[in-house]
Amino acid sequence: MSDIIIGIDLGTTNSEVAVVRDGRPEVIAVDGSRLLPSVVGLADDGTLLVGQAARNQYVLHPDRTVKSIKRRMGEDTRVAMGHESFTPQEISALILGRLKRAAEDHLGETITKAVITVPAYFSDAQRQATRDAGQLAGLEVMRIINEPTAAALAYEVEHVGRKHILVYDLGGGTFDVSVVGVEKDVVEVLASHGDNQLGGDDFDARILDHLSDWLKRERGVDPTANRQAMARLTRAAENTKILLSDAPFARIEEEYLLEGKDGPVHLSLELSREDYEAMIQSYVDETLAAVHIALEGAKLRVADLDEILLVGGATRTPLIQRRLEKDLGLQPRGELDPDLCVATGAAIQAAVIAGQRVSQVLVDVTPYTFGTNAISVLDGEMYPYTYIPLIRKNSPIPITKSEAFSTVYDEQETIEVNIYQGEDPDALNNIRIGSFRIEGLSKVPAGNVIVTTFSLDINGILKVTSREKRTGLEKHITIENATSRFEEQEMSAARERIEALIAGDDTQEGQRESVKAQALIEKAERLMEDAGPEDREDLINGIEAVRDALAGDDLIALEETMAALSDLIFYLQS
Repeated sequence: MSDIIIGIDLGTTNSEVAVVRDGRPEVIAVDGSRLLPSVVGLADDGTLLVGQAARNQYVLHPDRTVKSIKRRMGEDTRVAMGHESFTPQEISALILGRLKRAAEDHLGETITKAVITVPAYFSDAQRQATRDAGQLAGLEVMRIINEPTAAALAYEVEHVGRKHILVYDLGGGTFDVSVVGVEKDVVEVLASHGDNQLGGDDFDARILDHLSDWLKRERGVDPTANRQAMARLTRAAENTKILLSDAPFARIEEEYLLEGKDGPVHLSLELSREDYEAMIQSYVDETLAAVHIALEGAKLRVADLDEILLVGGATRTPLIQRRLEKDLGLQPRGELDPDLCVATGAAIQAAVIAGQRVSQVLVDVTPYTFGTNAISVLDGEMYPYTYIPLIRKNSPIPITKSEAFSTVYDEQETIEVNIYQGEDPDALNNIRIGSFRIEGLSKVPAGNVIVTTFSLDINGILKVTSREKRTGLEKHITIENATSRFEEQEMSAARERIEALIAGDDTQEGQRESVKAQALIEKAERLMEDAGPEDREDLINGIEAVRDALAGDDLIALEETMAALSDLIFYLQS
């Protein structure tokens, strides 16, 4: 068998890593949990924190912590983390590096190859940024596949027969819906639609707005200017969303949240599932509209669907399941953990690439139309920016399409080729993702033929070539990253930074947490000198809880008790 290839779901809220061994996929635990929070931070001493430790720190030090970086992938930007700034690719590389190390610890082998999933609606720039992140983490990205495709592989690993399946994927930061055809050993995405700026984080934001408005109205304080308070409220909002998946009401309690005119301000209120679902109703409506667009793209009716698969933690929201069943007449399947099925499917595809015997064969589609502009008729008039699609949305990939164009005046020596992504018949209303010029064309009469070819590979990376037919004069461009392409020098420098941080993270985690715990205990003991009787008792209890967790050698319990003691210290120091 070839080298082991792992499957990775690089998520907005959580990330997972999986592998197929002995023909069966398994999700690998990271720090005792199969879900690694997609949060990265720097500790007081500059030590790298990835996962739950970084998530715990976010409450007290949001300025040193980065979350939901997936939403920034493909942007030409940097995000602050402490006194430094990083690209989205670098932050994502730190998450990937932690998953890679967990896989190596679990398997006892060095891992260098991975299949990574992305939302079906991720743009070319976002896909290339994901590949860059994998390279920075020391991984050769063998394939990038769409998350709904991976989920279908996981659900249908032993499928026999023919089905049309709707994959409804609502994660922390992105939404995709795909119509998938499954027949014998083939899984084919027939159509996809979605929104890469819609997810469970937006549900959290509605609750967060509700909490902030309540504090302004009932307590006369505005928490939005206090980063620590907003970090605590954000965590409370997320926990409330999770609670309301299983209970009709959730009690939200945050003591000593802020300092008001008359002393400490406490948050204490109840939120009903009914009120919460009213808050997110418009988002759910958007997803259902996307469902029907995807069905139209697949040329299917609702009645043609055989199953609905739920993917992503936000699909646990009862309103979503009710609306899907009401609108589509099918009860969604839920036997697989919606947080883990994408990583499982990625591992299945990785096993196929590695040469293992796995039944599924993957057929994927492009979620976008790609084309160029030309002088043609638009709305009854000649228009120079009429959009000419070459590769249409929902075409199976890999795919290559060519089109012949002609020069428009005699002895024309130069043309400019613009590449667009979108659906509008006016090219200027679409997204221009690249351009290049061909100079030195033959001095011949108008009508000189230029053949333009669009090739979209299996990873969604677009290559465009234009060639003068009569001479073979040719120019081309690879659209790897439309807005934030890494030059080689930048990639090298970024790799050094990431490797240095990951190397620091390779220190024994238990030892590092022990050092932090001892420092926290010393800080708490110093505060006891000036604390009142009740506060002193709380400090003693917090210190003892941390010491008990240390003695028990339980990293998860240690992180929880340290977080509680940190919150108490923050309150006493504020």
